[in-house]
Amino acid sequence: MAVAKKIRTFMEQGSWIRRMFEEANALRASLGPDAVFDLSLGNPIMEPPQEFFQELRRIAEQPAPGMHRYMSNAGYTDTRAAVAAQLSKETGLDFTADEVIMTCGAGGALNVIMKTLLDPGDEVAIFAPYFVEYHFYADNHGGSCAVVPPDRDFLPDMRAFEAALNPRTRIVLINSPNNPTGVLYPAAVIAELAQRIQRKEAEFGTEIFLVSDEPYRKLLFDGLEYPHIFPHHPRSIAATSHSKDLALPGERIGYAAVHPQYPGQGELMDGLTFCNRTLGFVNAPALMQHIVRSLQGVTVNVGEYQAKRDFLYRELTGMGYSVVKPQGAFYMFPRSPLEDELAFMGLLRKHNVLVVPGRGFGMPGYFRLSYCISDREIQGALPGFRAAIQEAKTLGR
Repeated sequence: MAVAKKIRTFMEQGSWIRRMFEEANALRASLGPDAVFDLSLGNPIMEPPQEFFQELRRIAEQPAPGMHRYMSNAGYTDTRAAVAAQLSKETGLDFTADEVIMTCGAGGALNVIMKTLLDPGDEVAIFAPYFVEYHFYADNHGGSCAVVPPDRDFLPDMRAFEAALNPRTRIVLINSPNNPTGVLYPAAVIAELAQRIQRKEAEFGTEIFLVSDEPYRKLLFDGLEYPHIFPHHPRSIAATSHSKDLALPGERIGYAAVHPQYPGQGELMDGLTFCNRTLGFVNAPALMQHIVRSLQGVTVNVGEYQAKRDFLYRELTGMGYSVVKPQGAFYMFPRSPLEDELAFMGLLRKHNVLVVPGRGFGMPGYFRLSYCISDREIQGALPGFRAAIQEAKTLGR
């Protein structure tokens, strides 16, 4: 066979979201687009803000000479400086362009970070439920993931976390607001994670980096403010993208930022820049770097996502679903009314409602739904959710 055995196994493990996407397309082709209610994919239908199009038009009408050529592998200095200025404003720390590298989205940033930090056999501690790609990213660079279970609110189980740390632990990776739960890690939780990391660093005589995967950082509800990792641990790196906050997932533009007070900051940035090149990214897309430079304080209308969250949460809990209320992003992670969430997904599928099984995020017995879709599709899915939970109750007797 053409595909390596390991990759075939990974494809089977990591294909749930893509599988549901393909199933939704097949259903639309046979039943028509209005008969299918696809809540499986986190692909926002919201358009970028007007400021994006204004800047795109300005650049198209007044192109600068050489704007599409290669640049420093870390990205344009003025774009990195604009990112640093926004981070300084949000964190109170003195970021400069020297602590920022522009990347091909948050996925590119995480691969660059892991390539830079991991030696073969090193571990990345991750927290369930998790984005399944983390396992594959770590494997790309000779590492593996140690999964830490959550508490009932989908926050880290601290005892299990500390027990998971060992001399091979190189990275602790958090995702907040979380995909798939929408849960935001509060500052107190981040502080405790950092304290336990630092105790283990002292015990093992190693450096453990706290890495934050935060593409949903600006999609927060109820007036919440984002608790950054930087005040809590000097060996910290943020990885993010503008896929969600500017609705640009197809443009693959993001960045990684290193704590400005980390003593090895210069060497670390050199490593990140080198890996950005040798992994084949070379540099982040030039046009997008020019555009997002002036959009660091701009975000899509988060109120639209909050309204969708409020509506769907109210409707689902009213039907009897058990759901931890999301504080950000655009996902919910209800408990399946049947122990086997695949069986429950079959009930939803009879009503042309598509979601993603929790086992795809390391948490069987739950399912993820995305509400970054049209109100029509959300409302159209409700009869299917209502019928499925009623049928599940009957089967459970």
